[in-house]
Amino acid sequence: MNILRNYGDIMQERYDELLNILNKANYEYHVLDNPTITDQEYDKYLRELIDLEIAHPELARPDSPTNKIGGEVIEGFEKVRHDIPMLSLSNVFNESEIINFDDRIKKEGENPNYVCELKIDGLSVSLKYKNGLFFSAATRGDGVVGENITHNVKTIRSIPLKINKAIDIEVRGEIFMSKKTLKSLNELREKEGLPLLQNCRNAAAGSIRQLDSKIAEQRKLDAFIYHLPNPEDYGIKTHYEALEFMKSLGFKTNPNNKIVSDVKGIIEYINEKGSLRESLPYDIDGVVIKVNEIDAQKRLGYTAKYPKWATAYKFPATEVLTKLTDIIFTVGRTGLITPNAVLEPVILQGSTIRRATLHNEQYVLEKDLRIGDIVSIRKAGDVIPEVVNSVTERRNGNEIAFVMIKKCPICGSDLVLSKSGIDYFCTNDNCPKRNIEALIHYVERKAMNIDGLGERIVEDFYNMKIINTIEDIYSLNERKQELIELEGFGEKSVSNLLESIEKSKTNSLERLIYGIGISGIGEKNAKILAKKYINIDNLINASLEELIEIKDIGPILAKNVYDFFRDSHNILLINNLKKLGINMQYKGEVITENPNIVNKKFVVTGTLSNYGRDEIKSIIENNGGITSESVSKKTDVVIVGENPGSKYDKARELGIEIWDEQKLEEMLTLS
Repeated sequence: MNILRNYGDIMQERYDELLNILNKANYEYHVLDNPTITDQEYDKYLRELIDLEIAHPELARPDSPTNKIGGEVIEGFEKVRHDIPMLSLSNVFNESEIINFDDRIKKEGENPNYVCELKIDGLSVSLKYKNGLFFSAATRGDGVVGENITHNVKTIRSIPLKINKAIDIEVRGEIFMSKKTLKSLNELREKEGLPLLQNCRNAAAGSIRQLDSKIAEQRKLDAFIYHLPNPEDYGIKTHYEALEFMKSLGFKTNPNNKIVSDVKGIIEYINEKGSLRESLPYDIDGVVIKVNEIDAQKRLGYTAKYPKWATAYKFPATEVLTKLTDIIFTVGRTGLITPNAVLEPVILQGSTIRRATLHNEQYVLEKDLRIGDIVSIRKAGDVIPEVVNSVTERRNGNEIAFVMIKKCPICGSDLVLSKSGIDYFCTNDNCPKRNIEALIHYVERKAMNIDGLGERIVEDFYNMKIINTIEDIYSLNERKQELIELEGFGEKSVSNLLESIEKSKTNSLERLIYGIGISGIGEKNAKILAKKYINIDNLINASLEELIEIKDIGPILAKNVYDFFRDSHNILLINNLKKLGINMQYKGEVITENPNIVNKKFVVTGTLSNYGRDEIKSIIENNGGITSESVSKKTDVVIVGENPGSKYDKARELGIEIWDEQKLEEMLTLS
C-alpha cells in the first residue's frame, strides 16, 4: 500500500507542477503577450499533461488547460461572446502522426480530399460584417469569449471595410506582421532608444492590443482570411469553395492554399513549403491540414477542444529548450568516462530526445551547465543531439553545480586524466563495463553485424560468464543446448543466433577493423584502411609514416592504428580470430576514379527510389568520392530523394549543387 500511495503522490506532484507551468504560460502568452517558454516547450508539457489525465483521470482539475481552448481575456477590452466557438487545432509533428490522422478519418468511413494551408504565425481574429459593412472584430480569447479589437482592426488595410456583397457574414483569419515591417520598426525603435520588438508574432499581438488605434495603424499589420464558420448558409459544399467565396468578397486569402488527394500530397506540400519558409515575407510555423468536404467535416465532428477534421503540422524545431534533470557518467570500451545529460523528453526534428552527450568535464564547465537548468539542444549534423547552452535567466537558485567524478562508476577504480588534460579514463582493463562495451561494439550492425546479440543479451551473457571475450562468441555453438534452456530463448532463436555468428566469419575486412575497436577509427576510416591494405597482415605491418600519409587518416589516427597493432594482446586476438576462420581479406570493389565523382564530398538525403542509403554511399566511394552525414560549405554535391528535409534546405541556402538519382546515374556513365 505504501508503494501505491507513494506512486500516487509522485503523479499528483507532477500533475500540479505541469498545471502551474501551463497556466502561467497561457497567461503570459495570451494576456501579457510576453511568453517566457517556447511553443515547443508548451506543446511538450501539454502532451505530458494529456497523457497523465488519460492514465489517471482522478487527477484532472477544473483549471486544467485541457479544459480550455486559448487564453484569458485581458482587462480593459470589451468582452465578446463568439456565436460559434473559435476552436484550436490539434498538432502533429512527423509523417507517422500525419498518417495516423488520415487513418482515423478513413476509419470513420470517409475518403476525403484535403486542403493544405500555411500556418501563419500571428493572432487569430473573427470578423463580422452586417449588410456588407465591417461591423466588429474579436480575438480568439478562450475560444468562447474574446476581446473586442474593432478599433484597431479597422486600421489594417488588407481587411475591407466593405465587402462585395451586401450580406451578413462572419469570417476568421490571422493577423500578422511582415518580416520587412518588423525590421523597419526595430530600426526606428533602435534610433529612438526603445526596446526592440521580439518577433513578428509578438509584435502583431502587441500592436492589436494597443488602446490607441493610431499606434496600431503605424504598425502596418496584415491579415489572411482562412475560415468560414457556417459555409452551408451560403450554399457552399467544400472548404476550398469557401476560400474562393471569401476571396470573391474582397478578403485576402493565402495564394499557397492547395487541394491534395492523399497523405503523399500532404507530405509533398509540407516539404515544398518548408523549403521556401525563409524566403516568405511572413513567418510560418507549420502547415494546416483540413478535410475539404463540408459534409465530411460535419460527420467527423469535434472534440471538446479540436475539430476532428483538421490538424496542424508544426515544422520541427532546429533548436529546442528542455530541462536538464541529471548528469550521469558512462564508461566506453576504451575506458573513456563520458558525462551525459538526462533530459526531460522533447521532440526535436521529428524524434524524441531523452539523452545527449556532454563529451567531457571541460565541455560542461565551459557551458556552465547545472542540473535543473533549462537548456537549449540541437542535432549536430542533423543527427546527434547536443546541448548548446543553458538559459541562465531561467534559473531559480535550486540548480546543482556540476562536479566531475574521481572514480569509475562501474568498478570503483581511480580515474586517470589523459595527457591532453581533457578526458578521464578508467584504467582497469578488467572493468566489466569496458569489456561489455567492447563486445557490444564488435557485434553491432556496422561492425560484425551479429543478429541476436543486442546490448541486453551481451550484458546478460557476460554476467553469466557465457561470453567473456570476443573469441567466446565463436564458441557459442558448443553451448547450444545450454542457451536453448535459458529463459527467453528457444531452439529457433538460438539457431538463428548461431547462424548469424557463422555468417559473420565471411564479412569483408573493413567490418573487422571497425569491430576490434581501434580508438578513433570509425566505419568510414576502417573502409579506407581495408581498401588500402587488402588484408590484415599488410595493415599490421604498415609503418607509422605510411599510415600518416593516407587521406582522411592523419597523424593522430595513424598513431592509434600503429600502437594498436604493437600491443601483444591485440595481435593475440587477431591470431585467435584467424584460427576461428574469420575472414581477414577486403572483399569490396576496388576504387575506380570517376572524374565526375573523385575527391568530391557528397551528402545523401531523402528516400531514394532505386538505391538503399548504404548502397548509394558505396557506389560513390567506389568511384573515388567521399560521403558525409552533414551539409557544410565543404560539401560539393547533395543527392536528394523524396522527403529530403533540412539537409536539402541547407544545401539550397549554401548554393551547393543538387543532384537527383537520374543526374547521379548520368555522371557515373560519363566517366
